[in-house]
Amino acid sequence: MKLPKVSIIIPARNEEKFIKRCVESFLKCDYPGELIEVIVVDGMSEDRTREIVTEISRRDDRVLLIDNERKITPVAMNLGVKASKGEYVFFSGAHSEMPSDYISKCIKHAIETGADNVGGVMKTEPRVKSAVGIAISKVLSSPLGVGGAKFRTGVSKPTEVDTVPFGCYKREVFDRIGYFNEKLVRNQDIEFNLRLKRAGGKIILFPDIELTYYSRSTFKELWKNNFANGFWIITGAKYADNPFSIRHLIPLVFVLTLLIGIVFWVFFSIIGKLLVMILCVYLFLMLIESFSKGESLSVTLLMILAFPILHISYGIGSLCAVIFSARAAKS
Repeated sequence: MKLPKVSIIIPARNEEKFIKRCVESFLKCDYPGELIEVIVVDGMSEDRTREIVTEISRRDDRVLLIDNERKITPVAMNLGVKASKGEYVFFSGAHSEMPSDYISKCIKHAIETGADNVGGVMKTEPRVKSAVGIAISKVLSSPLGVGGAKFRTGVSKPTEVDTVPFGCYKREVFDRIGYFNEKLVRNQDIEFNLRLKRAGGKIILFPDIELTYYSRSTFKELWKNNFANGFWIITGAKYADNPFSIRHLIPLVFVLTLLIGIVFWVFFSIIGKLLVMILCVYLFLMLIESFSKGESLSVTLLMILAFPILHISYGIGSLCAVIFSARAAKS
């Protein structure tokens, strides 16, 4: 079987701590070297990211550095796709590190199944191996933490899904359905994959494909990141048709339930009892998950804090987007 050329696109900005390891994980993989190109699309980094990539490209002409003057992720992804020469296009975060067989497995499964996009299970590791960082990484790998995101929690067999992390796309997909929506500062991959599914495309998650992602390592970073994710899930509706699935609304429903419950508790005791019941169930599930996954008492206790931070920050972000959208509609 003649193997296709592949293009790996890495959007980056101020990633000096991770970019070398990320790029070299692709260059050193078991796929034929002459069939690989790595395109780093840099958002005008202010640290040593550009210098590091330039140094790598000088000794390896498979690496290309492109400027992303707008500093927005979907713009970077589109610039990379347009510059790519591969029959298959891969995306990677600068914080990711791919195993040596990642590309070869993706290509094998893509060719055998004819899927438009294939991906694997994301192993989440902390950027900093502190108790907080470990707790956050475990919460982001938990079904209670991330719900129906199968690429985070894992699958036992090849499974059709609505999205995969990063992805390995047929190049012709972009000719068929267009590029990433550049108005979506975040969650552009979710919207693109949903658009692909609605156009009849097939996205498959494979359990034997694994990749490593380095998660946030402080509660402040976790809150900030997930607030923005929640905000843009809702805001994206202004720029695209149905840019999310139902599961993305669960944190918003959770936050609204808490707020409405607290407000009406004053007037209706039954509402208060219902709210207490919901919180008790939530606490019970958190305790079970934390004590079963926590590798030490400190990690276990921090997981109990990380779950509500993850859910509430995402939900409040979505709620703020609803409020801002309503105000904008009135004006």
